[in-house]
This record gives sequence, C-alpha cells and structure tokens, in this order.
Amino acid sequence: MSPAADSIGGEVLLQATDVAKTFGGLKAVDNVTFALRAGIITTLVGPNGAGKTTLFNLMTGHLVPDQGEVLWLGKSILRLPHWKIARLGIGRSFQDLKLFANMTVEENVETVTERGSWLWQPGGPSARTARKEKVEATLAATGLVDKRHDRAVDLAYAERKFLSLARILASGARLWLLDEPASGLDPGSYERFLSLLRKQVREGVTICIIEHNLDIVQGISDRIAFLDQGRLLAEGDPKTILSDPALAAIYFGERAA
Repeated sequence: MSPAADSIGGEVLLQATDVAKTFGGLKAVDNVTFALRAGIITTLVGPNGAGKTTLFNLMTGHLVPDQGEVLWLGKSILRLPHWKIARLGIGRSFQDLKLFANMTVEENVETVTERGSWLWQPGGPSARTARKEKVEATLAATGLVDKRHDRAVDLAYAERKFLSLARILASGARLWLLDEPASGLDPGSYERFLSLLRKQVREGVTICIIEHNLDIVQGISDRIAFLDQGRLLAEGDPKTILSDPALAAIYFGERAA
C-alpha cells in the first residue's frame, strides 16, 4: 500500500526523504518519505515498535539516519546537533518528559527563553521584560500559574505533562513534535490538552503527535500517517485511514499468517 498522494495544510515545513535507520539487524525506519505541512495536526499511528519515535529522533537530530535527507524550510538539517535544530523552531517532547526535576515550574519554563548560560542575557531591560511576559503568558496558557514555585518533581503527572508543553510553547517553536503527550491524562486534563493544541494551531503552530489512543487520534487529527515495521504504509485523512480494514488488522495485531 503506497502513501496517499493528496495533502492538506500549507507549505512543507519539515521533509524527510528516504530516511532509514538500522539497529543491529533491525531496520527501525525503512526508507520513509514524510512531510509535515503548516497549520495542521498530523498524527503518527501504528503498533508498538513501528518506528514512530525513531522517526522523530531522526528528524530532530537525536539520531543520524543511515541514509536519506531531512529538510527544514527547504534547507538540510542533516547532522546538525539536536540543540541547533531546536533553535530553528522545532520543539520536541519525550515520553519521559526530560524536565529539570529539582527546578521550579517557573524556572523550567525560563530555561527555554534564554539563549545561553551566561549571567547577563543580551537585550537589556526590555528583553528581560519580554522574557518575563512570555513566561507569564505560558504559565497562564497551560494552567500552571498556581504551581509556579513548585518543583517539577513534586507535580502531579498531568501537571508534569503540561509543564513539558509549556517549555515548548515558551520556546516559540513553529513546529511541535509530541511523543504520546496525552497518555495518562484524566478526562479534565485531556480536554484542556485538546483546547491548548487547537488554540496553538489557530495561532500558527504546526503539530505532529505520536498517539496510540484512537479516540484521541480521531478527536484531534487533520491528517494521519500509518507506520508499521519501519515503513510508511499510508497517509491521508483520518476517516480514510482509520476505516481501512487492512491497517486496522495490523494495528490490533491481527496480521495475516
């Protein structure tokens, strides 16, 4: 089954072409060509071990492809370190969140607004004020104002999830790559999560998420890409992909013998 040729959304922001990655004898990503277009939410789905997180790692510099090319706004970012790729405007979350556990919520958010580790940040008082306003707006948007002085390690699980999103939001990233961002959320937090993502898309952010919960996939996706055993089997609108019986059989482990 070949990927659908149709597309929705605006310009191509991130383009992976024929990327592949092998670990030992396992081909985790197998010649995948995949584009993320502006202004929509794309969801990567597929069974466990399909290569979804590995594809994220290849697109963000956490892994180097064995072959292929990765472009951001038409320019190669292959072999750039992940921190340089992040500064281009590509935000990334992880399943293990990677927060600064013993720093406060406010300090965690502040870290992504500062371009370096020197004592005096550039720009003077006006830049310092702008950074503070950005942090305040981010805490408000993610519902963390009352938790600003709490350490990340002391937060409830859902609050840590929102802190992970807050760090991406405060960075000003144009593209968000979110690895299972809604897993483990209670219903109220889940609704807040959906509202936050939809608001950010309306304001110009582009989002790609990895998600296993099909209710979430159906509720949030503009486009779906289906991976299995490292290969991109299909992509298109959610209704078409989720109603395909062959893909459903793969997803639920009902492969033909």
